[in-house]
Amino acid sequence: MQHTIAITGGGTGGHLSIAKALGIACKAQGINTLYIGGTRGQDKEWFYGGNIFDNMFFLDSVPVVNQRGLNKFKALGKNIIQAKKAKKIMQDLNTSACISVGGFCAASGGFGSLIGGIPLFIHEQNAFIGSLNKLLKPFCNLFFSSFTFNNSIITPYPVNEIFFDKQRVRKNLNFILFLGGSQGAKAINDLALALAISCHEKGIKIIHQTGKADYKRVQTEYQKLGFSTKMPDIELNQNSSKESKMQDYISKANNETKLKKEVILFDFSSELANIISISDFCISRAGASSLWELTSNGLPTLFIPYPYAAKNHQYFNAKFLSDKDLAILYVEEQIKECYRNNDLTQKLLEEIISYPLEQCSKNLINHAKRDGAKEIINRVIQDINN
Repeated sequence: MQHTIAITGGGTGGHLSIAKALGIACKAQGINTLYIGGTRGQDKEWFYGGNIFDNMFFLDSVPVVNQRGLNKFKALGKNIIQAKKAKKIMQDLNTSACISVGGFCAASGGFGSLIGGIPLFIHEQNAFIGSLNKLLKPFCNLFFSSFTFNNSIITPYPVNEIFFDKQRVRKNLNFILFLGGSQGAKAINDLALALAISCHEKGIKIIHQTGKADYKRVQTEYQKLGFSTKMPDIELNQNSSKESKMQDYISKANNETKLKKEVILFDFSSELANIISISDFCISRAGASSLWELTSNGLPTLFIPYPYAAKNHQYFNAKFLSDKDLAILYVEEQIKECYRNNDLTQKLLEEIISYPLEQCSKNLINHAKRDGAKEIINRVIQDINN
């Protein structure tokens, strides 16, 4: 029997990367797909005009959790209307199952599947369950997670295979990657600036993603410290078996004299998988997708969770790894104290330098498993066929 699977949710990169991975896994198995996303997030930017999904619909879902009073009732009413639209879409396309990947725009497809009698499956990306997933969980057929929840099916996180393909065991600390995500993270940017001189003195080069909003400020601050900044504009070719130009550039930089004061600086790059694979240590936020991409590549990381994430879920994501001695965890206030106090800054750098890179890298590689998206799709098909 030919199945059609709906994938719903998104809004931000973490949710959308899972939707993309599941869509690709369906396509590889010849399963028809439709995507039900929203109009208020990044959903259209990711998928509109692409060929991952056979059909795409973008509905005007609205967030409910942070609304108050009358606005909450208005938001609920609007989402009920969108859920009815989603139900009709799925019924018209003879949908066999709906998989929710979270985000407020998943409400339309999630509730639409329930009122339409379409089996619902949920993937929770974080170590702390989101409000919508918590509400829908009692009504779903299966609940998937790469973390530990009661009555959940533990599967590998749906990570792009390129992070596995480029994984390696780290042995020497040549490059530290500061990774604040596409939106950037001021706390991480300021920490990089505070560590720059000491890293240079110890022969450690910096690769730094600033985010678009903070790029100019950070570039100026590096220049004040006497660093030149350089970043070639190169696109990532995931299908190439050869090293990309970005890898060539960084490899060349690593062979240059340690006296050269240069930082590899960028706001955003499609070369991120290659940049991660070249790096020897990372300082990063703890969004679930970033966390599992770094883990899959075997890159030891110090996580600084975004303190204002819903229900502090980034902290619990990072704690999941740090409790297993697979990462270092600092809260943002600790980091702010570090770059205000030079002694604490030096202590942090010494902790990074003395970190058991090779053993941690091996343990991360052993912990991460491939084919998370494929396993989820197989379990969904198995369930609806029974």
